[in-house]
Amino acid sequence: MAKGRASTIFYCQSCGYESAKWMGQCPGCREWNTFVEEPTDRTSLTGGSGGGLSGRRDRPVPTVLAQVAVREEDRLSTGMGELDRVLGGGIVQGSLTLVGGDPGIGKSTLLLQVCRNLSGDGHSVLYISGEESPAQIKMRADRIGEFSSRMLLLCETNLGEIAQVIRSQRPEAVVIDSIQTMYNENVSSAPGSVSQVRESTSVLMQLAKGLGVSVFLVGHVTKEGTVAGPRVLEHMVDTVLYFEGERHASYRILRGVKNRFGSTDEIGVFEMRERGLEEVRNASEYMLNGRPENASGSVVVCTMEGTRPLLVEIQALVCHTSFGIPRRQATGADFNRMNLLMAVLEKRSGMQLAACDAYVNITGGLRILEPAVDLGVVIAVLSSFRNCALNPRLAAFGEVGLSGEIRGVSMAKQRVAEAERLGFDTCILPYVSAEECRRGSGGPHEGGMKIIGVKTVQDVIDRLF
Repeated sequence: MAKGRASTIFYCQSCGYESAKWMGQCPGCREWNTFVEEPTDRTSLTGGSGGGLSGRRDRPVPTVLAQVAVREEDRLSTGMGELDRVLGGGIVQGSLTLVGGDPGIGKSTLLLQVCRNLSGDGHSVLYISGEESPAQIKMRADRIGEFSSRMLLLCETNLGEIAQVIRSQRPEAVVIDSIQTMYNENVSSAPGSVSQVRESTSVLMQLAKGLGVSVFLVGHVTKEGTVAGPRVLEHMVDTVLYFEGERHASYRILRGVKNRFGSTDEIGVFEMRERGLEEVRNASEYMLNGRPENASGSVVVCTMEGTRPLLVEIQALVCHTSFGIPRRQATGADFNRMNLLMAVLEKRSGMQLAACDAYVNITGGLRILEPAVDLGVVIAVLSSFRNCALNPRLAAFGEVGLSGEIRGVSMAKQRVAEAERLGFDTCILPYVSAEECRRGSGGPHEGGMKIIGVKTVQDVIDRLF
């Protein structure tokens, strides 16, 4: 085969596995019907005009790990505390971050606000758009506020030209909006294809690591909610952030699903307003707005998102069914976990739920899989089944086992403190966690909070109903 001759290769869209022929099932990830045919060029994809770090052929020298110095000032603050929390304390120099989300969710707005804050602090920023014209970006920027002269704008999709601009300008941060619109001249397939996305990301990764530039990539998502392109894209970058939110709600949640420089358990809460995204610093109070009082089937639980305690409302509706098979539905909670908890209630407390439809909803559009919300689901189902309203200042948390026992959870003191801060006066929690909270206070109260420790589901029924 002649040098540089193009050939055809089949790529798996899920994991990036390569094959010379089409296969129904991918040997790498075992997914079906994920192979796509694309032309590829076996010449060097990172040399020449395609970008990358050409011209350097120095022999690498290993470094003693113990001698590597890490300083806090190596991170740049984005000027948004919620985003810094998700990133692990700020932007790491030379990092590659992928931001995904549904169309219109606010990805470009968020990154444009980050560029405004960084340039306002004296950092050089380059915003590269492959989807909008300079006039369109200017219209959105005027809505956000005034920008510093250190904010540069480039509307280009040719990765070779982009690489040359990054080398000449040497900005501290670069935003690529979006990675699916970039194309490498050394790859013959169309922009947005598997090979183009993979090779473009590879070039940008070499630029980020070699020049110490922090790069943000905006990624489109598929109908399944994952970033479009090969799955290997998420493995190549340092951080993967997903921007979530209901289309008809004003709040947005930024969640980290991969972070080499921090925790993946943190979330950032934002609210979309006329002048862009604003941080929601008191997320618990925001989530509880509009909560009904003196209504059966409603209880507040305290969950943990990383190091942040978050109070959310769990609602349950239990009613007798007119059909032979009762209906079960869970929104925001694990459906299988809900069925398990209802089976525990039937077996351990003698409640006849087999002839009842049951619906469980976590308000605010959140999806919580932490076992600590088990006790809240049980209390909400009990309250709705008996049509008995609970104390509106009551909070609960705890894991429920198959024997009906209430098991301890982590960070109990932080959960109780958050509930007390928002005005709750009673907290039902596992007995072992209650002992931990009482330790040091010498009584049944932690400050002004009444702590009720329970060991079994039957204890919950005896205390509340």
